[in-house]
Amino acid sequence: MSYRNPIPTVDIIIELADRPERPIILIERKNPPYGWAIPGGFVDYGESVEAAAKREAQEETSLEVELIEQFHVYSDPQRDARQHTISITFIASALGSPKAADDAKNLSIFPLWEIPKNLCFDHDQILKHYHYYRNYGFRPNFIGS
Repeated sequence: MSYRNPIPTVDIIIELADRPERPIILIERKNPPYGWAIPGGFVDYGESVEAAAKREAQEETSLEVELIEQFHVYSDPQRDARQHTISITFIASALGSPKAADDAKNLSIFPLWEIPKNLCFDHDQILKHYHYYRNYGFRPNFIGS
């Protein structure tokens, strides 16, 4: 009997703390699926999700981040068309000028009111939840859904 398990991933909403409106960084993906995405990636075997979040943020944006909090877990089996993934999403803070690296084709800094429409995966939903959390202090609650 073989088992198939979801693959753990991390997504990191990186706030630039040295800018007045605390904009966030999005990357333009070099590999399919193409489009804009929250920085993140797969958790390596033997790696904590916190270490994976810091590593992925540095690999894709060239910035060292401080993890502020674990925001939410997203686990819809349809969130990634390639395979079933579970994303542990963090809010992080960074200083400086990010540079696209690793599998990021490009990156840009966006205030929350100017987020692009062509987001990959379920990142539009994640950023809507984040926007609501930042403006009203409420986290998403999927218990019982």
